[in-house]
Amino acid sequence: MNKIFKTIDEQIEILEEKGLIIDDVDNTKEILLRENYFFISGYRHLFLRSPESKKFIPGTNFRELYALFNFDRQLRNIIFKNILIIENNIKSVIAYNLSKTFGITEKNYLNPKNFNRDPDKIRQVNDLLKKMKRQIRINGGQHAATSHYIANYGYIPPWIVVKVLSFGIVSELYGILKIENQKEIAEIFNVNYQDLSSYLTILSNYRNLCAHEDIVFEHRAQKPIYNTKYHQLLNVDIMDGEYIYGKEDLFAVLIIFKFLLRKDDFTLLLNEVSYEIDVLEGKLSVIPVNKVLDKMGFPENYKEIARL
Repeated sequence: MNKIFKTIDEQIEILEEKGLIIDDVDNTKEILLRENYFFISGYRHLFLRSPESKKFIPGTNFRELYALFNFDRQLRNIIFKNILIIENNIKSVIAYNLSKTFGITEKNYLNPKNFNRDPDKIRQVNDLLKKMKRQIRINGGQHAATSHYIANYGYIPPWIVVKVLSFGIVSELYGILKIENQKEIAEIFNVNYQDLSSYLTILSNYRNLCAHEDIVFEHRAQKPIYNTKYHQLLNVDIMDGEYIYGKEDLFAVLIIFKFLLRKDDFTLLLNEVSYEIDVLEGKLSVIPVNKVLDKMGFPENYKEIARL
């Protein structure tokens, strides 16, 4: 059955029929128009009587639904700016490694022989190098630095090229490097080279979510991260032999930040996240904030990760 367009008044009527309290109709109309009814309604399930029910928990106010919406927005902003820090760091380190190992002209550092030559990787290497050259060709002319190098030197060195490559491409680039190069890069961040590959893939996914204002607080990555010392030190509960938090959820992203960010940056991030959780708690009444934390994959003692 096709969806039918609903006016703002009809949208409010639907919400009220489902038991949502709206005590400021004019303000709610403006919010629904500006923010999109269907996006805001994507946060409703935590406030429903049961997973199967379409009715809100008695006493649920639109303000609480909107508070969760705004909490997720602030969370996205915090996550996004910290992913950008890591993106810049990994681009810089990869560019340095490519330059040092293979040279500074495209014909040198983009030579397929420089990358993983396993038979099951060759197609991926060739495809990714084509993608990189396409991004360089399309985006190169739009940046002053790339235009400068092309005009004055006839080539673009790696430390300039990475500026025009997406984080997704750069994370794939790390994945096709020879293992010895991956290990050199991972050592800079004091992590295992296979873990770093997983971390970059997950961060690239979350970067896209943040950039497109998708729901982040309850998002799950396609693949879980490997068990870490933080799971054990925080005594994260285990069910069916697997940690229930910090695997493919937002807490897993926090663990990745713990590994890849400098200490001061991570402390600031955690303080900002904790502040937003406290703000949200003060605006909730029909559900406890722990219900939100559970959806985020945050254990109740999540703040202790700062001192570990």
